[in-house]
Amino acid sequence: MPFAELSTGARLHYEDVGEGEPLIAIHGMLGTARLHLGRVIDWLSADFRVIGPTMRGYGESTPKPRDFPLDFYHRDARDVLALMDALGIERAHVLGYSDGGEISLVLAGMQPERFLSATAWGAIGYFGPDIRPVVQRMYPATWLSQEQMERHGIPNADAFALGWIRAARHIIDSGGDVSLSLAPNITCKVLLMLGVRDTLNPEAYGRVFIDKVRDGRLVMFDSGHPIHEEQWERFKEVVGEFLAQVRERR
Repeated sequence: MPFAELSTGARLHYEDVGEGEPLIAIHGMLGTARLHLGRVIDWLSADFRVIGPTMRGYGESTPKPRDFPLDFYHRDARDVLALMDALGIERAHVLGYSDGGEISLVLAGMQPERFLSATAWGAIGYFGPDIRPVVQRMYPATWLSQEQMERHGIPNADAFALGWIRAARHIIDSGGDVSLSLAPNITCKVLLMLGVRDTLNPEAYGRVFIDKVRDGRLVMFDSGHPIHEEQWERFKEVVGEFLAQVRERR
């Protein structure tokens, strides 16, 4: 897989497979394009040119170590836009899981003219006060494995977790806006998917976001956070139908 040197200062490792309309696939926390979305990328590459970046600080992408400034979702979105520029991609579909889903929603609202559709799961665009206890439980970082630390070059597990917690708490305390204020800007169709057992992404908060989108749909799954792993066949059905509808309209 190639690397791209970006104007934002990031150097991203990325996958580039398939042919057709470009589709950007964005992984979540502690993932890489292949680790989190390999099966999704392989499936979609039959109909799209799929670009799967590994975001800065994860896997082989730099700079390291991965950090979480208060605007990290927007910083990651700027990295994706810079990657599109570097690859000469004017417009694309965007799809993301977990933190990658949050980035996808930011992108669709930040530069709506550049996105043909936006698909996100395990993401809600709005961090309301009810998720504060879930965020707090990420410390201490006993859930972070030695393998993950080595894969991503993380020198201190607790420092990594506390960086994300600090940024998430700032979002909550500032009114919860990840991409909520950008939602009315979105001009493409939006598909938001959530699992009924996803404690970090409650349905009610997803509806707060989708109600501000002019052409959005929320679909619930009988699953936890990784819908694409726990409900693969239904995931393919819902996402496949959505992307087919978007292409028919064009």
